[in-house]
Amino acid sequence: MRKAELAKLIDHTVLGPETGRAAVERVCREAAEHGFYAVCVPPGYVALARSLLQGTPVRVGTTVGFPHGQHKPEVKAHEARLALADGAHEVDMVIDVGALKEGDRNRVLADIRAVREAAPRPAVLKVILECALLTDEEKVRGAELAREAGADFVKTSTGFASAGATVEDVALLRKTVGKALGVKASGGIRDYATAVAMVAAGANRIGASRSVGILAGAPE
Repeated sequence: MRKAELAKLIDHTVLGPETGRAAVERVCREAAEHGFYAVCVPPGYVALARSLLQGTPVRVGTTVGFPHGQHKPEVKAHEARLALADGAHEVDMVIDVGALKEGDRNRVLADIRAVREAAPRPAVLKVILECALLTDEEKVRGAELAREAGADFVKTSTGFASAGATVEDVALLRKTVGKALGVKASGGIRDYATAVAMVAAGANRIGASRSVGILAGAPE
């Protein structure tokens, strides 16, 4: 996969608790320079990112219920509304992992639907399943519920759990959602070979903080 093609699949990300204005400015500058699809920044920096990227094709994404997903649905919905008001194009929400593991289908659906209603299309909604904490059966159930609730993508990880994206998880999610939803591989993707393996397994978006290094290994 060539550099320009891969860049168009990458959400260039900076979400650590130490993130400040300088880091967001750097990520936006790099995204515009390298042609990344989007940036993903903390909610408090959405307006800044949108202003910095004005006039470029780079989209602005942010997180909701991050990183543990234990917020009430109403709080996640409010976060999503604020993000859109600040200029976000895309919202990556963390699923209620506990509800999913307990098999509480209605709670999971209500959680995702609250955010979907607060962020209607054309806003893009990605549902983070946090696969490292789930069995394969739970991953499948989570992806099915995300589809039922009207999400646009399922996403493997926050990057803050014990492990990030795996090829196996990406393939399982793609098999589950078919062509109906996108699959975003995120967490621990640090080089070109890993990124390409995720795409081959079915990912059509990559979340990474080391995006510039990933592209450095790609052919022109």
